[in-house]
Parts: sequence; C-alpha cells; structure tokens
Amino acid sequence: MAPFFVRRRMSRIAYAAAGLVLGGMVAFQPVQTAQAQGPVSVADLAENLADAVVNISTAQTVQGRRSVPMPQVPDGSPFQEFFEEFFNRQNRDNGEQAPRRVQSLGSGFVIDGTEGIIITNNHVIEGADEITANFNDGTKLRAEIIGTDEKTDLAVLKVEPETPLKAVDFGNSESIRVGDWVMAIGNPFGLGGTVTVGIVSARNRDINSGPYDNFIQTDASINRGNSGGPLFDMQGNVIGINTAIISPSGGSIGIGFAIPAKTAMRVIDQLREFGETRRGWLGVRIQEVTDEIAESLAMNEAMGALVAGVTENGPAAKAKIEAGDVILKFDGNDVEEMRELPRMVAETAIGKEVEVVVLRKGDEVTISVILERLEENTPTEASVETDQQPEEEPVAKSEVLGMMLAELDDELREQFSIESDVTGVVVTEVKPDSSAAEKRITAGDVIREVAQEPVETPEDVETEIAKLKDDGRRSALLLLANPTGDVRFVPVRIEDE
Repeated sequence: MAPFFVRRRMSRIAYAAAGLVLGGMVAFQPVQTAQAQGPVSVADLAENLADAVVNISTAQTVQGRRSVPMPQVPDGSPFQEFFEEFFNRQNRDNGEQAPRRVQSLGSGFVIDGTEGIIITNNHVIEGADEITANFNDGTKLRAEIIGTDEKTDLAVLKVEPETPLKAVDFGNSESIRVGDWVMAIGNPFGLGGTVTVGIVSARNRDINSGPYDNFIQTDASINRGNSGGPLFDMQGNVIGINTAIISPSGGSIGIGFAIPAKTAMRVIDQLREFGETRRGWLGVRIQEVTDEIAESLAMNEAMGALVAGVTENGPAAKAKIEAGDVILKFDGNDVEEMRELPRMVAETAIGKEVEVVVLRKGDEVTISVILERLEENTPTEASVETDQQPEEEPVAKSEVLGMMLAELDDELREQFSIESDVTGVVVTEVKPDSSAAEKRITAGDVIREVAQEPVETPEDVETEIAKLKDDGRRSALLLLANPTGDVRFVPVRIEDE
C-alpha cells in the first residue's frame, strides 16, 4: 500500500499525530570502560514540561441516515421481489437516524498560563461544538476558540483557570540542525502524557498540505492523537507543533512533521490580537524556475520565482513588476526556490515598502513594492495548467518546434473558443513526438512571447527561434496563454526544430 499523509481528526479515520521532539544535541556521558552508554536521561525535562501539555477532546453533533444494503441476487430470482420489498421497507422506516455525538482526541499546550491560552491544530477542533482541555492533574476545562488558520493548520484556544497554568515558551526553530535531539509529549490513541524522543530528521519539508509548507521532519514516535502537541528542544522550548505523519496504515513509521515555531508564532500573535490572520500580498502568479527555464534565460543556476502573471491593480502591478520577471530577492532575502516566496510575502507586514530584485531580460532590476493585505479568497500563488481542447481540423501556416502555427483571426478564435482579449500566435496542431507535446502544449494555446519578446505572426516566432539558435541556446522560453487567457511559461527544446 502506498504511503499517505495522515492529517484528519480521529472521527474521520485518523489524523496527524505530531510528536514532541527535543531540539539540541543530547550530551553523552564520558565512558571509562568499553561498555557504551546511551544519552543522558530526559526524565527531569519531561516531568517539568508535562503539566503544560494538554489533551484536547472535542465533540460535535452530526445527522446521518442509515441505509441497509440489499444482497445481490440474480435477476429473475424468486427472492428478488421479496428482498426488494423487505429492504425498501426497512430503509423507509429507519432512514432517519437520530442525531449522534462524535468525539475525537488531540493534543495541545499552554503558552500563557495567566490568560489560559492553548495552542493546537486547526484540524483537531475543526467543526467541533464542544472542546475540553484535559490537564495532567486531572483538571478539565471547557475551551473556546479565539481564532483558527486553515493555511497553517493552527488554532488558538482559551480556558478560564482558577489559578495560573503551567506554560511553555517558543524557541528558535531556525537554529535547530538535522541530528538535534527533540522530544514529543502528547495524547496518542487517547494515552495522555506520552513522551517520545527522537532527532530532527530534516528541515524545510514541503508535503503539499498548504501554500506555506516548511515543516520540521522528525523520527520521534508520533501517532493519532498527537496532533497539536509540542515538539521540544533539549532546553524545553517549543520549536515545532506536531501536525502530520506519513504512514501506510495510520501508525507511526518514524516520519512525522511539525510546524516550525517561527512560522507559528506570527500566526498565533495575529489570531490572539485580531481573531484572524493578516498576511502580506504581492499579487503575482509564479512558477518554478527549472533548469530548462534557467538555461533559456541565460541564468547561471535555477533559482528564484518566475512571474507567470500579475494581478490587475495589485501591489506588483502598481510597482510595474511584469510577467517574465524572475524574482531573485525579496526584502533583502534571496529567493532560492519558488515555494519560499509565498511564505516570505505572507510573513511581511501589510503596508511595508519592500525592495524586490528581479531578473528582466538579463538585467537585475530593483523595484519598490508596497504590500497589501491578502484576503482569504485571494490566491497566494499558482502554476497554470494546460486546458485540454478538442482536436480540430488544423489551419496551419507555419511549423515551428513541432507546432503548427497560424495568425489569430476570428475564425480560429471561434474554432478554439479563444477569448477576445487573448493575442498572439495560435497553435493549431502539435506533433505527438515533439518537445512541445512533452510540455503539454495543445491546439488552442496561444504564443504571446518567445524569449520575452512579443510575437504576432508565425514569422515572428520563427525569427526569434532563429536568433536563439544563433546564440547557441538549447531551448526557447515561450509565454503561452490558454483559450481563457491564463498564462504560463514553457521551455521548449530547440533541437526539435
């Protein structure tokens, strides 16, 4: 069975059990004899932290219908009519099921003992109409939701304690290294107060769970019910919030993920202050800079984020950032990979003026941008996928790089359902064995630029390709629009020509 990510509440089968982990190398005792010894005990540390970790139990009322399946019988069987009548009557009489309570379990931890502030995962409490925090000494307190953030899977809860609670502090998740020891305390399978120890296995993991993935990976044993629990370093500071595991069966196989403290702290502060998140917004759609794209742009290495589109009247558009620019630096920080940019932008204060360094037609250009607020329904960034169009009778005037091209006229607009504001050179057919087909270019796509130069006719495309061949380029960077106007950059090998 293929591995899968577990990130659900227990009522939905299973959810991420993120384990506590202690960051920092555990010291080893000097040994006088040949017999090896293990790491120093973490018993004192675990005992000191246990009271700050809570078990989160939730309940919600759900409505359901009960349907009794009818056995499969051959058509014409003497029992067919009997079974149909019996099971239809049963389902009619018992179809409406009484409301029932569904419960689930998770973990959390206290960060403010006086105010009674508890942190957990959003998926632990999502949809719950009753939340209870169960403490190590047996105390149970009803919790209310202060705020949640689905994009980072975080939730802030509040309880009303009679006396101040034991609380823990966030640590520096940026300083931890692969190999540092970590400890998890949580509520796996309802077994509260469970302590597990492991190491940081990797950092900056992207598991495709959201736009700001930057997880700490650990091999500390975490299971269902650990979600929302803290990952501690060896000084007892929270350097991560356990949220997901990879597992073929739902149990721990030593691959767990925690939200870094640096990512969580800003979100938590905003949820406490405003009850919602307030993220920066740049207003661009971006693509990964692949090796082929880097070569076609004469870049020494593949890095940065390629701007595939700019939102009209957005911050980037107002600052004159253009499609085809490669964002190399944002607010003084290098953009090594495309996925780093959304996180950088989101963590920047709204209204701040930042410097963005872009590569534009071979030159580095510095642009000042004033960030605006990202609304919840505003896309953070997106790759543009090819819309598959039905094959039509080609009306070709030229063949370039395995593509049959034609000038865009009213007849071709109607044939390929191309919107009126889309301009360029239309692709009418693609050879199946060409690089263009490999890159999912299809009939109906429109070439708007070649090597960042606008084109209007097939001859323009041929001219630009010829220039690239003369310059020794191995691929041509095409800016394509699908029939609805969504654009993307695609590098196509010139060897096909």
